[in-house]
Amino acid sequence: MPTILITGCSSGFGLETAKLFLEKGWNVVATMRQPKTDILPASDNLTVLPLDVTDPESITSALGQAGEIDVLVNNAGFGAAVPIELIEPDTARQLFETNTLGTLAMLQAILPRFRKRRAGTIINVTSTVTLKPLPLVSVYRASKAAVNALTESLAVEMEPFGVRVHIVLPGRSPETSFASNAMPHLRGLDNPDYKPMIEGMIARFSEESGPVTHSGDVAAAVWQAATDPSAPLRIAAGEDAVQWMAGAG
Repeated sequence: MPTILITGCSSGFGLETAKLFLEKGWNVVATMRQPKTDILPASDNLTVLPLDVTDPESITSALGQAGEIDVLVNNAGFGAAVPIELIEPDTARQLFETNTLGTLAMLQAILPRFRKRRAGTIINVTSTVTLKPLPLVSVYRASKAAVNALTESLAVEMEPFGVRVHIVLPGRSPETSFASNAMPHLRGLDNPDYKPMIEGMIARFSEESGPVTHSGDVAAAVWQAATDPSAPLRIAAGEDAVQWMAGAG
């Protein structure tokens, strides 16, 4: 069976994607900064490895242990909801270091293998916030929009070598830890001008009614990208994501 390596498997989209591919009988290399083996079902097809996409030595070590890979899913990342005026420079740098440059580093590590084999699939998980302007997620949005642009060019570069490239764009997913992980970076609640905007967005992101994206939607989109040679470059994951992409088109 083919082998898939997924970054950011400790929770949410990455974890659900790892579970789906295990169920389908694939060999799964599930990576995370702090490995947790008890969150995935025991399987001879599962390898759990430590991986920090911002650390070149960590990338080299993980790929060395992973062996032959057929599909790479760049899912690791984090968010922050902060007005542009107030975002900490360190937070902005971390967003790009992880979401954009971390993805680039993984690509540069795996592409020589895929190009030489004239085979392989790259799947980069970004976000539908890249499709239209939203307040407070500007730098996160910029870091993911950069990955979209990178991936679009990569698809053109890799086509002559038989390497498929896809973007999976999830929507809003209250069931994941994305929002709680973003909270430590929050700034502006003490500012009377920004406070209403921030409180409104926090409430909207936590609201579970209406169309949302479930982790299973993202796993299914990754499955489509990995197994369907006719899959489009951009794949919306989640009912709200499908609506947003249609509206943006």
